[in-house]
Amino acid sequence: MKIRFRAPRLRTRILLMFGIGSLALSAFLAAITYNFVRTNLVDQSEESAVDQAYDNAGRLATDLRSSSPNVQGSLDRLGAERPLLLFRGSWTAGDARFSSAQLPDRLLVDVAERAVPSKMRLEIAGELVLAVGIPLEDVDAAYFEFPTVDDVASTLRSVGLALVFAAAITTLLGVFGGALLASRAIRPVTVASQAAQAIASGQLGTRLEPTDDPDLAALTDSFNDMVVALQARVERDARFTSDVSHELRSPLTTLSTSVEVMLARRDEMPERAQVALDLLVADVARFRGLVEDLLEISRFDAGAIRLDLEDLLVSEFVRQAVAVSTLPRSRVEVDPAAETLVIRADRRRLARVMANLIDNARLHGGGDVEVSVTVPDDGGPTSAVRLLVEDHGPGVPPEERLLIFERFARGGSAGRRSFSDGAGLGLALVDEHVRLHGGRIWLDDRRDGDPGACFAIELSAEEI
Repeated sequence: MKIRFRAPRLRTRILLMFGIGSLALSAFLAAITYNFVRTNLVDQSEESAVDQAYDNAGRLATDLRSSSPNVQGSLDRLGAERPLLLFRGSWTAGDARFSSAQLPDRLLVDVAERAVPSKMRLEIAGELVLAVGIPLEDVDAAYFEFPTVDDVASTLRSVGLALVFAAAITTLLGVFGGALLASRAIRPVTVASQAAQAIASGQLGTRLEPTDDPDLAALTDSFNDMVVALQARVERDARFTSDVSHELRSPLTTLSTSVEVMLARRDEMPERAQVALDLLVADVARFRGLVEDLLEISRFDAGAIRLDLEDLLVSEFVRQAVAVSTLPRSRVEVDPAAETLVIRADRRRLARVMANLIDNARLHGGGDVEVSVTVPDDGGPTSAVRLLVEDHGPGVPPEERLLIFERFARGGSAGRRSFSDGAGLGLALVDEHVRLHGGRIWLDDRRDGDPGACFAIELSAEEI
C-alpha cells in the first residue's frame, strides 16, 4: 500500500520557516552568549583565585622562614580556603576533606617535584573546585589551595536558563511575526482564489485590482487578461448558440407546417411513404426539442433567466408533474414527513426538470420509472426535501456521474444503453434549473440495490 503524504499549506510552510529560523537564530545567539559569559566568568574567577593563592603562599613562606615555624598556626592565620602544605616532606591540611589524597598525580609532580606552578579543576565530594599548586623552593615546601568554583557553575546555570527562556520567547515572537507576514504574503493568493471561484460560478466580470508590486503585477495582469479572453470566448459562444437557435426557428416552423400538411393526407400515401413520414415527424419533433434546448441554454449563458417563484406543496406538485409527463402512470411515493412540505420554486421550470428526468429514464432506463419524495435523514429539523427519479436501466459508472450533467455529454455508457433521442442537453438544463433554485442534483445507484440509476434533487423546504 502506497502512502502519500499531503504537503502542508502555504501558510503553514511560512510559519514553519519563520519558527525554525527564529529558533535556529535564537539558539545560535544563545550559544555564543553563553560561551562568552562562561569564558569571562571562569577566567575572572580562576584569575582571582590564583592571585589570592599566590598572596597566601607569599605570606606563608614568610612565616616558614623562622627558625621553628608553627606550620598549623601559620595555615590557620592565613584564612585561606582549604589550604594544604607540603613542608619538609610532611603534609599539613587546613580541611581534612582536602588532603594530599585528593591531589592528582600530575599536579603533585608538577608542583612538588618539578617546581612548576600549576592549576587543575577537580570534583571533590560533589563540589567543583580549582586546585592551585605553588612551589616554595626557598623553604623546601609546596602550597596548595582548593577554592570553589561552584558559584560560577550556579551562575552559568542561571544564565543558561535565562538564555533558553529568551530563545523560547524569541521563537514565539518569530512565529507570531510569521503569522502576520504570512497573512499579508498570501493575501494576494487568497484574493486570486476568491476571484477564480467567482469566475467559476459565472461572474465573468470579476477582476483583480491592479498593484504596484512588480512581483504581483505580472500575476494580476496575466489573470485579468485570461479572464478577458475567457469572457470574450464565452460571450462569443453564447451569441453563436443564440444566433443559430434563432436562425433555425424559421426553417423549423416551415418544416413543421409542411409535415402537418402531409400528416393531414397521410392515409392517401402508400405504405412506404407513411413510414418515411412517421420518421420525418419524429425527427422534426426531436429537432424542435433541440432548438428549444439551445435557446434555453443561450438564455442561461446570457443571464436572462428570471424565476417566477411561488409556494408549491411539493407532494401535490410532483404528482401533477408526473401526470403530464411522457410516463403519466409512473408510481409516486411520498414520505409522510414530506406531505406537508412547501418549496419556493418556479412551477414551469421545475416541472420541466421532472419531465426531463422522466424522459431520460424512459429513454435509457428500461421504461419503468419510480418517483419518490423524501426528507434527508439527518436527525435534525426538516429544512429540505429530496425528489428521486429511479429507473431500471444499466446505471451509470461512477466515473461518468459528473460528466453526464455537462452539455452535449452523454457518457461512454450511452452507446450501451438504448438508442438516444436526445442531444445531451436535457440533463445539463436540469442541472442549470436546479442550481438556479438554490438546490443540488446528483446521480447515485438505486436505493434498493437493483441495477439502475437514481437521480436525486435536494431543495430547501419548510412546513406549511
